[in-house]
Amino acid sequence: MNENKTASGCPMHASQREAQGDAQWHGAQMDFSESMSYGDYLALDRILTAQHPLSPNHNELLFIVQHQTSELWMKLMLHEMHAVRANLQSGDLPPAFKMLARVARIMDQLVHAWDVLATMTPPEYTAIRPYLGASSGFQSYQYREIEFILGNKNAALLNVHTTAPEPFAVLDAALRAPSVYDESVKLLSRSGLAINPQRLEADWTQPTQPDESVKAAWLEVYRDPSRYWALYELAEKLVDLETAFRFWRFRHVTTVERIIGFKTGTGGTAGVSYLRKMLDVVLFPELFALRTEL
Repeated sequence: MNENKTASGCPMHASQREAQGDAQWHGAQMDFSESMSYGDYLALDRILTAQHPLSPNHNELLFIVQHQTSELWMKLMLHEMHAVRANLQSGDLPPAFKMLARVARIMDQLVHAWDVLATMTPPEYTAIRPYLGASSGFQSYQYREIEFILGNKNAALLNVHTTAPEPFAVLDAALRAPSVYDESVKLLSRSGLAINPQRLEADWTQPTQPDESVKAAWLEVYRDPSRYWALYELAEKLVDLETAFRFWRFRHVTTVERIIGFKTGTGGTAGVSYLRKMLDVVLFPELFALRTEL
């Protein structure tokens, strides 16, 4: 049959020929009336309509997308960190190493995301700030759970979530559970290294406190890595993770200072002054302290 005619022998219009060509485009499937498409799989209809700017300002969409994408990355971080903790409990370390590396790379993504938000100037932010009310990243329950699972516990911060039963329950459980670092310390003990029993029976609702027996155990690992190779690799993955987290915090505070200076945050915190204090938090204290003695 002439390729320029239809089955009935009538000439094909240019639009029909184009449609036929599109349908055969490199073998790609074009009809999704009875199968799942990319948009269906990713629920893009819900994701891409979840941005609802409240101000008339052009720049608010940037602010919303920045924070929504950060929350998605944090969701993945928590997915990985819960699995890391389970693997540490079972002693299955290779998968834990891979997931710890992945979390550190996610934090790198979040660091670079601040570069995009930093394109918002002070007048642009001032134009949308009245529309934000008291909403603030300080209220992110996923960020709070990340801090809890990494050992920076603070029971008082649960009060922010008392009106949201599900997040409150998740955070309460995270507060009471051993952190990833706690499980790493217990693994040191199970590997035959001497750990203070009080450290192994610590109050998990409290932030990580430096312990000389933990420092001594990590020192032994670092001084004989061939003997304790898995623990040595775990230690370095944890150091990578905290280093990435510190960069994330630092980029956060510098971006906030660039945009709002030293104004009070929308959530009522001291803003930059508060964020600078958070830079002093050390998640895995012994792993950094021991380096002076090596």
